[in-house]
Amino acid sequence: MENKVALVTGAAGGIGAAVVRALGERGVLVAAVDRDADRLAEVVGKLVADGIRAEAVPADVTDSDSVEAAVEAAEQRLGPLDYLVNAAGVLRLGEVRDFTDEDWRATFAVNVDGVFHVSRAVVNRMVTRGGGAIVTVASNAAVTPRTDMAAYAASKAAATLFTKSLGLEVARYGIRCNLVAPGSTDTRMLSSMWQDDSGRRGTIEGRPSAYRVGIPLGKLAEPSDIANAVVFLLSEEAGHITLHDLTVDGGAGLGA
Repeated sequence: MENKVALVTGAAGGIGAAVVRALGERGVLVAAVDRDADRLAEVVGKLVADGIRAEAVPADVTDSDSVEAAVEAAEQRLGPLDYLVNAAGVLRLGEVRDFTDEDWRATFAVNVDGVFHVSRAVVNRMVTRGGGAIVTVASNAAVTPRTDMAAYAASKAAATLFTKSLGLEVARYGIRCNLVAPGSTDTRMLSSMWQDDSGRRGTIEGRPSAYRVGIPLGKLAEPSDIANAVVFLLSEEAGHITLHDLTVDGGAGLGA
C-alpha cells in the first residue's frame, strides 16, 4: 500500500481518525475529510506529528458541490485516489413516534446522501483509471433491530445495499466495494448513548428490557479494530473480495 492515495470521510471522529492512522502507518497518503474543520485540523496535526502523511480537506458530505471540490482538491494535492473510506456518520436516538422530521433528514443526509455523494465523485475518477477500492463503514444495526435507533439502522441498511449495488456496477472496471459493520465501539458516538456509568456495563452485558444481547467477547471494540478490518478490505490481500459485509462486533449480532 506504500504511496497509494486514500480519501477518508469522518476523519475527525474516532473510527475515521483510526482509519487515517492505520492507512498512514502502511505508507498511504491520506486526504482526511470532515465538516468540523477545527477538530479535523487538530486530529490531522497529531497524526502528522506522528509521521502520518495526511492532509486536512474540510468538506460537508451532505453537499455534493462541497464533496466534488474536496475530491478534486485531494487529487490535486496528493494524486489520483486509489482508496475511499466512507466513515462519516451521525447518530440521533429516539423512538419513532417521537422522532422529528429534522432528526430523520439529518441522519439520512450524512449516512446515506453522504455515502452517495462521495462514492459517486470518487468512482467517476476511478473508472477512467480502471481500478480502486472502496469501503463503507456501516453498522451491525443494519441487520439487527435496535430500540431508539430506527433511523440510524435504516440509514445504515440503505448505505449497505447502496455500496453493494455500486460494487456490482463497477466490478467490470476493477473497482471493489465492500463494507465493515462495527458493533459497539469505544468512541464519543457510543458514549453519547449512555446516561451514566452503567451504560458501558449494559452495552457489554446486554439489556433484556431493550431486547439486546451483550457482547460475547466481553469487551467493546477499539477504533483500531474497525480500522484494521477496513485496511484489510482495501488491501490486495482482499483482492478477490467485493460486495462483502464484514461484521466486527465481538459477536453482538450473533452472526447476523
